[in-house]
Amino acid sequence: MTQTLAAPHGDTAAQTPRPRLSGLWAVASVRWAALALALFAGGLAAQLADAPPPVWWALYLACYAAGGWEPAWEGLQALRARTLDVDLLMVVAAIGAASIGQIFDGALLIVIFATSGALEDVATKRTRDSVNGLLDLAPERAVIVGADGAEHPVLAQDVRAGDVVVVRPGERVSADGIVVGGASDVDQSSITGEPLPVAKGVDDEVFAGTLNGSGALRVAVTRDASETVVARIVALVAEASATKATTQLFIEKVEQRYSVVVVAATLALFAIPLLAGADLQSTLLRAMTFMIVASPCAVVLATMPPLLCAIANAGRHGVLVKSAVAMEHLADTTAIALDKTGTLTTGSPQLTEMVALRPDRMGCDELLALAAAAEAGSEHPLGRAIVAAGHDRGLTVAAAEDFHAVPGTGVRARVDGRLVEVASPKRVAGQSLPAVTRAEGNGGTAVLVTVDGEPVGVLVLHDRIRSDARSAVHAMAGMTATGPVLLTGDNRAAARRLADTVGIDDVRAELLPEDKVGAVAALQGDGHRVLVVGDGVNDAPAMAAAHVSVAMGRSGADLTLDTADAVTVRDDLAAIPAVVALARRARRVVKTNLVIAGTAICVLVVWDLVGHLPLPLGVAGHEGSTILVALNGLRLLTNRAWRRAARSQSPSGG
Repeated sequence: MTQTLAAPHGDTAAQTPRPRLSGLWAVASVRWAALALALFAGGLAAQLADAPPPVWWALYLACYAAGGWEPAWEGLQALRARTLDVDLLMVVAAIGAASIGQIFDGALLIVIFATSGALEDVATKRTRDSVNGLLDLAPERAVIVGADGAEHPVLAQDVRAGDVVVVRPGERVSADGIVVGGASDVDQSSITGEPLPVAKGVDDEVFAGTLNGSGALRVAVTRDASETVVARIVALVAEASATKATTQLFIEKVEQRYSVVVVAATLALFAIPLLAGADLQSTLLRAMTFMIVASPCAVVLATMPPLLCAIANAGRHGVLVKSAVAMEHLADTTAIALDKTGTLTTGSPQLTEMVALRPDRMGCDELLALAAAAEAGSEHPLGRAIVAAGHDRGLTVAAAEDFHAVPGTGVRARVDGRLVEVASPKRVAGQSLPAVTRAEGNGGTAVLVTVDGEPVGVLVLHDRIRSDARSAVHAMAGMTATGPVLLTGDNRAAARRLADTVGIDDVRAELLPEDKVGAVAALQGDGHRVLVVGDGVNDAPAMAAAHVSVAMGRSGADLTLDTADAVTVRDDLAAIPAVVALARRARRVVKTNLVIAGTAICVLVVWDLVGHLPLPLGVAGHEGSTILVALNGLRLLTNRAWRRAARSQSPSGG
């Protein structure tokens, strides 16, 4: 008799995402930006309250000092290297604004640049710290078995290929190698992404940094410490992150030429009339007017505020986008690669089928009750899932006696005087059952239940598929020219079953971290800009190598959360296509704003060069365009903007 249980559903347990702001104030630029913002707010409040001008002027000037000294210093350093960047131009423009009485404009510009620089510094520091912290996965020490059989503790970094190490219960494996003695269950989700601990025995491969279960292992080391999978993950993430760090916003790409042109034009506008005999005051006033109307205040507000508004809106709906660059990259997405375990699934098993092998003597309910009783003392995820299934069905779970966990095999206990074993079919000699073959062929995990040595049933468990996985995959497929790709370290059968359930055609399974990087590189080599979504340490190298990446916030490893460009704090897959659509709308707003800002600058500059532009009119035109683009960007803060993004599934991506 066979009973099939309900299909796996999404995880509904309320969990609190871990805080991600630890160490924020350790970044000096954050403290200076916060101080500049506070001083700017104080100056604005004093100005609006009609305080004496010296009061709010003093606050604005202090804002200049707090937020402007670092970009000014960096600009001067660049100048010494015979380059000119927009940071220095912004400081000069801010000073110029103050010199003609427009101190508010200059202070606002300073605050924007200080905040942008601080966010970039925070992202860089966190990624660097997380890459270094990944090395903590591997233990610092290992125990080597000498030629005489004696055990010698050594530093893990001194372990060499050919050594034999001992891994005791509960310890992390200290080196990559092959098991030559013992048996245990090893949690290797950090490397392969498999949702469940894997039974390991003689001749099985283990990886450094994975967590040993209840058995002891002897492992023949096959790789030096510097060549382990964990070490390669560190190298891959560091290399990919360094490569991505060269990518900048569009406005930063053109800053060199723009800065040089504005400075040269300002100097020429000042020097040439003086040499022709013009008076100093009118010449200086005209040059300063040019500097103000040509300064890229409106251009900065055309690009940053819409992106920052989109970031704020996404954050309000559970997606933390780390920077404006990340928001731009989300808008560029043309292909999406998804991890399986912990991303499309919850990473926790659920009983989905029961097969009674002796239905005339024992039904499925009695089978499950006996298995749950035997597993009641187990800490294995499969055991917890079986016990939970028994309670969910309202079964009476008897107290077990003589409980014993067999590492790498299963459990045995006496229930109502009968010896009940719940074990892996592969570890029980002589058992080859069609129910087991069918379950494993469908990507499930089968466990065999025996009573007094006689097989009585098979329990089949699958990883839980998130409730919103299918709809989210459909939305992602509608937003890209190609359907989503599944990248997983899990076996092909499990990957294929999951892909068929959620609607993914392109499946790439049994991948190690470097294989995932290769798959992403191949997609990008075909001209795609790839968004990678994942949660585990094994996903981090691919996420770092991708054009942009999103991490699952609840289940995500520290390295993954810090490597990712964005984090969905509620593990809401539907929010991912929504934030991509919002990013594309923000990009359209940026382009519109750039046209507005560029037109205003061109008109005012030409007017100043070929005619006579009064300073008040120049400032009004400049500030008018600045306010216009700022208001246009603020539209992205509304809930309506998010709702429109959530409904958007345009294949062209807008």
